Amino acid sequence: MRSKVAPAALEAAVGKALAPIRQQTHFLVTMPGVSDTVAHVLVAEIGVDMTRFPTAAHLISWAGLCPRNDESAGKRRSTRVRPGAPWLKTTLVTAAWAAVRTKNSHLQAQFVHLKARRGAKKTILAVAASMLGASYYMLRDGVPYRDLGAEHFVRHDKAKNIGCLVRRLRDLGCEVDVTHAA
Repeated sequence: MRSKVAPAALEAAVGKALAPIRQQTHFLVTMPGVSDTVAHVLVAEIGVDMTRFPTAAHLISWAGLCPRNDESAGKRRSTRVRPGAPWLKTTLVTAAWAAVRTKNSHLQAQFVHLKARRGAKKTILAVAASMLGASYYMLRDGVPYRDLGAEHFVRHDKAKNIGCLVRRLRDLGCEVDVTHAA
């Protein structure tokens, strides 16, 4: 025989049980490109307990967002991404397209930085993987998203950028003497 529970009591019990999950989705929404729907899909697919995955790389691999490393005798064969969680992968790729349109964000800078070498479709998978990695740390530590900024790659690869620009100017026929500012 079923016991009758008042609807208000049931709502209160469900609300109390979902409070930790709501808190985690509020953290996820702070990331560019992540809406309430994307946050709910992330939590539904991977959960809020990150102890299942030892590192963020394990989560990214489980989701199927990392390319294969299929190489034999120096020949690269396949770099297709492996099948993973289809709902999660599709949702993250859609969120990544939205995130790269956010001006002055790290995710947009990452997209621009990698697009010339890899192409747009491979690069968007890399951005989606970065977003999933950030989500891992946000859910594990219970912190909101902290953007590294659009200048992250410029600061990180400063010497490399200087060398590339000097080489390009020399290729264009200019003579360059590099002196560093104080």
